[in-house]
Amino acid sequence: MTKVEMFAAIRRDARIEGLGVRALARKYGIHRRTVREALTSAWPRPRKRPPPRKSRLDPFKPAIDQMLWADLDAPRKQRHTNKRIFDRLVAEQEMEGISYSTVCEYLAWRRPQVRVEAGRGPPEVPIPQSHKPGVEAEVDFGDVWINLAGAMTKCFMFVFRMSYSGKAVHRVFASCGQEAFLEGHMHAFSVLGGVPSGKVRYDNLTSAVAQVIGFTRARVENERWVAFRSHHGLEAFYCRPGKDGAHEKGGVEGEVGRFRRNHLVPVPRVDSLAELNALIEQWDTHDDQRRIGARAHTVAEYFAIERPLLRPLPDEPFQTGRVFHPRVDRRAQICVRTNHYSVPAHLIGRKVRVMLHSSELVVFADRTEVARHERLIAKNSVRLELDHYLEVLLRKPGALPGATALEQARQAGKFTPVHDAWWAAVRRAHGDADGTRALIEVLLLHRSMAHDHVVAGIATALKVGALTADVVAVEARKAAQADPQTDPQPSLNTGLPVGHPVQIPEEVASLTEHRLASMPADTRPPPSVAAYDQLLRNRPAQGDAS
Repeated sequence: MTKVEMFAAIRRDARIEGLGVRALARKYGIHRRTVREALTSAWPRPRKRPPPRKSRLDPFKPAIDQMLWADLDAPRKQRHTNKRIFDRLVAEQEMEGISYSTVCEYLAWRRPQVRVEAGRGPPEVPIPQSHKPGVEAEVDFGDVWINLAGAMTKCFMFVFRMSYSGKAVHRVFASCGQEAFLEGHMHAFSVLGGVPSGKVRYDNLTSAVAQVIGFTRARVENERWVAFRSHHGLEAFYCRPGKDGAHEKGGVEGEVGRFRRNHLVPVPRVDSLAELNALIEQWDTHDDQRRIGARAHTVAEYFAIERPLLRPLPDEPFQTGRVFHPRVDRRAQICVRTNHYSVPAHLIGRKVRVMLHSSELVVFADRTEVARHERLIAKNSVRLELDHYLEVLLRKPGALPGATALEQARQAGKFTPVHDAWWAAVRRAHGDADGTRALIEVLLLHRSMAHDHVVAGIATALKVGALTADVVAVEARKAAQADPQTDPQPSLNTGLPVGHPVQIPEEVASLTEHRLASMPADTRPPPSVAAYDQLLRNRPAQGDAS
């Protein structure tokens, strides 16, 4: 028993059997201080562990499997024994340094597994099951394809299904990693309003199971998953590996296909996963009114019976994100899960803390959030934020036209055609370098003002021919004051979609006309230069032609 499993057992005994600190300390042979630590948190203090060691038998396993498959059609008395397989490995595969007992341990579980894989095992007969309300549930992931922002993208749908009522909660993620696995549970628990009091059936997915031990039900679980189960009081039941295990949780297996056929055909077209998940929540509410098979009542009516029987959620939420501590490289980027994300340039060379969620990535420096990115799906991809490089571009304005961050800002709709038009005009008036610096000063306004207000200010300044950042700032503040829905704390990463129409005030006043209109009327006579004629040397006579 690992320390995490011991903590989970202590918390389970305290919750179910009501044992006190001294009784738990005597039962597990540990100090009372350790018991109090377990009751306070499901996670023990971090401990450095060596990396797992590989088996020296791994290179020879394909040869062993080939011999076992050949034995399936060989005469019963002329099949490979353990000794014969060991001798052939030494003679034909030049195996050295591996004991006979190591080969026997592998053959003890691999030989019957090969028979099952070949369909030579005993026949399987499904047995109908009855489920008590609020006790059991099933979990699974299913592949789905969606048209995400115009591109066909493979995503993963998390499904949590109550066995008694058939109430199912669905959630689509960009990956099926542990972050999505835990966040899917958190979403399901919040929708259901509690946690099943019995066992929840799972596949042997790597987010929960680190190792399957032979043909038994014993599993080596992932420690983070053990802490999550302990935090919520969740009991896990792992099905058999392969297709045979799918029959042990047939309810959720069928639910994945039913939901995919009824709601994801044809392929949905959405701009983001948040938009798709909002639709899925509406579909789940509508599906609660259906009847499963020949049942007398709907899913919602059966769930109304078992909802009060669910175990309440813990007061403190479980942190589902995974923490990383990468170092910012010289390009002002960090690498997380083979993908690169930009951070403010002043953090180059420093280590930052990254909280990786299933759909987004948040970067902290000294407990202050400095960047937030949408999580990339494809590997070896790059996501850059133009705002992170503005201070550098003030010193190197020539790098802006071909910058990757600028191209991504155009694709995201944050750098609009209005920006391009104002940039072109200011470069014609002041030159490339000074014009680009003026544009960067305008882009810095996005840090303190809403995106659409700045765009409206740029459009107004462009219309009257004012090519300075100060005029853009003044007009942007006017647009903010005229907007009744102005956000007092605008987000730095919000932007208008590409092609979004910019509303420009119908009456645009020139700054010069505005100043002249505010001045008092001038009643003085027009100036005369007649007094200066006497300074002329050859003053013309009166009446002569001048």
